[in-house]
Amino acid sequence: MLDHIILSLHFFICFLIFIAIWCEPKDVESHSSSTGGVETEPDGLIYIGKEEDMKKSQRITAKINGREIVVFYHEGKFHALDSRCYRKIFACVISDIDGQVCIVCPWHRFKITLETGEGLYEGINPLEPSPTPKWQSKGVKQRIHKVKIDNGNVYVSPPDLSVSFDSDYFADKYKNGSELATGK
Repeated sequence: MLDHIILSLHFFICFLIFIAIWCEPKDVESHSSSTGGVETEPDGLIYIGKEEDMKKSQRITAKINGREIVVFYHEGKFHALDSRCYRKIFACVISDIDGQVCIVCPWHRFKITLETGEGLYEGINPLEPSPTPKWQSKGVKQRIHKVKIDNGNVYVSPPDLSVSFDSDYFADKYKNGSELATGK
């Protein structure tokens, strides 16, 4: 019974964190230029915002060619990835998982590394004499975007769509205006 109360409290706290993140006024629109496209620099990078502003807000969402991404500033580093996890809508808490900085989906508890987009899970090897849970990889599930800082400005590389990731399905579905159910 106590386990159910603790679990319910945990999900309620995660829900409140999601609401706080969702309602924050940190979104950046499509960086439209006079031609209606994104502001692309000569080297192909896309301007996202000012470094000092992003350090203050810790995270910001932006649209690149209709694709929603989120840029995080965490422990002195910038990270960018699709704003939808490889399963559903993407709102998250940042956590350290086995020495790796990860985002944790509040609904599904998916853990995704900020550095590589790799999905992690805790599993055991039943063949071990006394199996102990260890963090293991599901492979790269989330599209990440390269971030560059130049003269106090933050830029993101456009995605290389020649390689496919699980998060692409949900990013494309959202891009096309379809609504995805939140929850399981």
